[in-house]
Amino acid sequence: MSGEDLIEVLGNKYNTEILAAADDPKSAQELSDELDVPIATCYRRIDELEEADLIELHDRPLSDDHRRVKVYRRRVDSVAVEFHDGVSIDLTERTTAANRLDEVWRNLSNA
Repeated sequence: MSGEDLIEVLGNKYNTEILAAADDPKSAQELSDELDVPIATCYRRIDELEEADLIELHDRPLSDDHRRVKVYRRRVDSVAVEFHDGVSIDLTERTTAANRLDEVWRNLSNA
């Protein structure tokens, strides 16, 4: 994705809020409730962020109703934008250690 396209994605209403809130794995409903974003808009924004590789499907746990729920988390820890000689974007992906800690926490919470 080009730098200009990524800036457009980040500039869309709610996208940066969703990214910030998705540090820990959350469902679309949890994000919608936490951020006061309409659920349909939340799903559209999640799709847009997934397409830009900024958020990922983390898991599909069973809910209390025994239905699979998609849980998302962001793939990046930071985004830096520079405008010298055009647009330059530097994405810092989540560390392997952070991903492993998420896995351990998820396994403990499911036990």
